Amino acid sequence: MTQTVMELTPSRVATESAVYRPLISLKSVGKVFRNGTEALRRISLDIPSHPQFVSLLGPSGCGKSTLLRIISGLDTCSSGSVEWPTSMHDVQARPLEQVGFVFQEPTLQPWSTVFDNVYLPMRLKGQRRKDAHDRVMEVLKLVHLDGFANNYPRQLSGGMKMRVSVARALVMKPKLLLMDEPFAALDEITRLQLNNDLLELWQAQGLTVIFVTHSIYESVYLSDRIVVIGARPGRIVADIPIDAPYPRSEEFRTSSVYNEHCRHVSAQLKAAMGRPGESSP
Repeated sequence: MTQTVMELTPSRVATESAVYRPLISLKSVGKVFRNGTEALRRISLDIPSHPQFVSLLGPSGCGKSTLLRIISGLDTCSSGSVEWPTSMHDVQARPLEQVGFVFQEPTLQPWSTVFDNVYLPMRLKGQRRKDAHDRVMEVLKLVHLDGFANNYPRQLSGGMKMRVSVARALVMKPKLLLMDEPFAALDEITRLQLNNDLLELWQAQGLTVIFVTHSIYESVYLSDRIVVIGARPGRIVADIPIDAPYPRSEEFRTSSVYNEHCRHVSAQLKAAMGRPGESSP
């Protein structure tokens, strides 16, 4: 397996040394479906416990979404293990309590208001609506929808529906936010705005984010780390640091640094697509 070695800045080294145990550790994770299709092969990946924005980038069908579901606990691996070393308890039995998941589609309940869609995880945990009110309104404000609490999904644009989905994922205060191509179906203008809002939210909340995307440009703009997944069976073929400061703006999108990162990531992705089925060492 060809892998780009992360060059750590002094500040990053200091942070990594201070928090040496990862939030989550994948060790030789493999996934074979019942029909015999091998989706993932020997995926080993550490996600640090300090806030990091990690993008999983790879061709369609390489297992990115499957990997996200395994991390969340919605699916299981066929081989290897998923560990949470920083926890005091065996969270492999209850990982959903620490994980928020934003799917490709908003999957909102059309008969419920924006408030009640966001309140849903708290309701399922037995929390009363009046006790949850302040927290729900807090996350709606974070995603710039506090004025739409009483609206229904049919009254919202596609971008607003996705904001509701993000708010619902955040309402239980997860340590890890998983996002499975959440902006892929949106128009370019809305997508760019949500990229900016997501970075603002990530920094304000101190979350770790794992973000699945097909877009080289989106991954470079958002991430401080891009993990490139090869064609099925999915393997990690590159782990690329994006050493550009936050906050990022349109000035970064037009900079030579951004363009150079995009070229490098593009080359790694092209190599990944050209080696289907290649075994990792």
